[in-house]
Amino acid sequence: MANELKRTYNIPLRKEFMKVPRHKRSKKAVKALKQFVQRHMKIDSMDNIKVGKFLNEHIWKHGIKNPPHHVKVDIIKDIKNNKAIVELFGKEIKFADKKEEVKEGMADRVKGKLGEKFGIKDTKKPKKKEAKEEDDVLAELKGNKKTEKATEKKKETKTEEKTEKKEEVKETKKEELPKTQDKKPEQEVAEKTVEPKQDAPKKE
Repeated sequence: MANELKRTYNIPLRKEFMKVPRHKRSKKAVKALKQFVQRHMKIDSMDNIKVGKFLNEHIWKHGIKNPPHHVKVDIIKDIKNNKAIVELFGKEIKFADKKEEVKEGMADRVKGKLGEKFGIKDTKKPKKKEAKEEDDVLAELKGNKKTEKATEKKKETKTEEKTEKKEEVKETKKEELPKTQDKKPEQEVAEKTVEPKQDAPKKE
């Protein structure tokens, strides 16, 4: 395309990563690669350069201490946006046409979860209310709007159901309680009282 510029380079990395201690070599190699691309493709900042998946794996495959000395790469530059993608030679490269998705920040998520408890107002809620108001207006025009009486009736029925449930629970609790032994009437107690024994006749 007219907006894209494609180049192939064999980039030397050894001269740059030898300036750094052994345990930082692969990191330095990636940085040197980006600097090379920035210089040769005339890109404003290194943030606009994206290193491809296969190229990154090729640099890091022997660990942080042993990057390759040279890398053959394909570079595509988007002239309009002044961005570049670097990928290993022979691999496909494309600029992703992704729509920018606005991600929720941590603050927005916390407000969403704890907003009701602490009374924090969310900026997104008024939009929903406005949308509901518009729906209500449309419903009025069509004649399908719910009246306030209907909502009041629903509330009354709910409260009645709750009271009925409470009464049922109380009754079941009463039935479940163990029955205590009834006290015996006084007459039965009197009948069962032991009469005193008559003295046996004395033997002479």
